[in-house]
Amino acid sequence: MEDVLDVYQRPYDPSRPVICIDETNKQLILEKRIPCKPGEPEKVDSVYVRNGVADIFMISEPLAGKRETVVKQTRTAIDFAEVLRYTADELYPKAEKIILVTDNLNIHAPSALYKAFSAEEANRLTKRFEWHYTPKHGSWLDMAEIEIGVMNRQALAKPFPDFESFEKQVRNWTVNRNARCVKTNWQFTTADARIKLAKLYPTIL
Repeated sequence: MEDVLDVYQRPYDPSRPVICIDETNKQLILEKRIPCKPGEPEKVDSVYVRNGVADIFMISEPLAGKRETVVKQTRTAIDFAEVLRYTADELYPKAEKIILVTDNLNIHAPSALYKAFSAEEANRLTKRFEWHYTPKHGSWLDMAEIEIGVMNRQALAKPFPDFESFEKQVRNWTVNRNARCVKTNWQFTTADARIKLAKLYPTIL
């Protein structure tokens, strides 16, 4: 935990951006319309039709007020590896090192890169990142979760019938939020953790 909190206390450095990555998913739902007679109001059946699941990868740079979203139909190690390459080569190609914070999901590992790319390419990408993991049961320390929560409230509260409309909504939200350059004002420090979460620390006898 302290490792991640110490990372969040680093001063902003565009050559070594702190990037938080997390993902979520949403069930796509088709409403079933009921045919009606002329003059009658349109009716919607209470029974809905499941139309697949959309997965969203959130790439957040809290200190810069930037975030990027990648919508996919699956959430595999291959997908995560592709998101990492997109982050390294498209979003931050000039960064000396990308300081990556993520949780302990099994696909969140350098090994994902070796599943997706050649050994040479995977090695190159692995070296672009400085990896930091939130502790087990401590994924709330990943600031990308904050962005996901905001996105869910502001843009994804209603059901979406298909992948295309969902992807468009996520893209519009991302563009609008980036235009406002909304930053995350993280207040929880290592000193706070040692007081408020003292029970999690080992007792020295």
